Amino acid sequence: MPDFYPLVRPLLRALPPEAAHRLTLKGVAAGFGGRAREPDPPILAQRRWGREFPNPIGLAAGFDKDCEAPDALLRLGFGFAEIGTVTPRPQPGNPKPRVFRLEADGALINRLGFNSGGLDGVVTRLSVRTRRGIVGVNLGKNRDSTDPIADYAEGVRRTAALADYLVVNVSSPNTPGLRDLQARETLETLLRALVAARAETGASPPLLLKIAPDLVAEERADIAAVALATGIDGIIVSNTTIARPKGLTSPLAGEAGGLSGRPLFAPSTAMLADLYRLTGGRLPLIGVGGVASAADAYGKIRAGASLVQLYTALVFAGPALLQQIKTDLAKRLRRDGFASVTEAIGADVPSVVQCAS
Repeated sequence: MPDFYPLVRPLLRALPPEAAHRLTLKGVAAGFGGRAREPDPPILAQRRWGREFPNPIGLAAGFDKDCEAPDALLRLGFGFAEIGTVTPRPQPGNPKPRVFRLEADGALINRLGFNSGGLDGVVTRLSVRTRRGIVGVNLGKNRDSTDPIADYAEGVRRTAALADYLVVNVSSPNTPGLRDLQARETLETLLRALVAARAETGASPPLLLKIAPDLVAEERADIAAVALATGIDGIIVSNTTIARPKGLTSPLAGEAGGLSGRPLFAPSTAMLADLYRLTGGRLPLIGVGGVASAADAYGKIRAGASLVQLYTALVFAGPALLQQIKTDLAKRLRRDGFASVTEAIGADVPSVVQCAS
């Protein structure tokens, strides 16, 4: 199917960001997104957590919050897709406007605040999937919750049998107090409870933690130690940042919320390499933040990412970017003498032994 994005891009740009996103999601769900035209190069395939990933490029959480089009998104050529963040009960999120395009910076700022249709709809839609591709579920808590552990545990119990992996999102900057859950003792209590909740279901999807890019060295070390001690299965590095790196030129750069896109690449990749060192390569990491090219994806992998996610770059480049990344990534791996993408993981962190699959 031809790439229609260049034709619809002017229309989408004329709409407010959230309206454009909604229209795009509906179009993908209706089949207008097309499908990958070429098979994935075998060099990109890997087995991780007992699952076969045809390529390491995934769609980050935030695009399909309510599980409206996971299979249509996979048909675009993603190796995996992550839905959510989903909260136990429906909630509207923060007041609009709450998403801002920083065109000149290749970035977005959002302060959505976990707008979610709730678990009921997500569970229903996951239940009717054919499970032909890898779909993860990103879990959050309700804004007015007085028991965060209960919220996350409910998400785990209700989706464990339906998801290929689960993500504990304690790193969005747009829900008051959420990032406080990353504190060492609080996080360890939360993760142990969720590991236990998963065991109660009889299912065993990998349980991952998504962390903020704004953590200081001591906090990073604490998170690595807690992740290893609690037996979770991986870490996603990272969520959006509350920092505003120097050099931003958009007049919207001062809007409150989490910044994503090109300016996040360098700090999130440095943090990724740090987490790879801190965990000794024993936990698979997913690298996300500012990926807009094969060079970016390769940089994440060489910094310790087993898998890579993107989202913001698609807003600016459209779905054709995905095939470009995969094709060029395969070329880069062959150029550097790697027989598979797994051989490149952590290549720029040579003192660490690769993690097991």
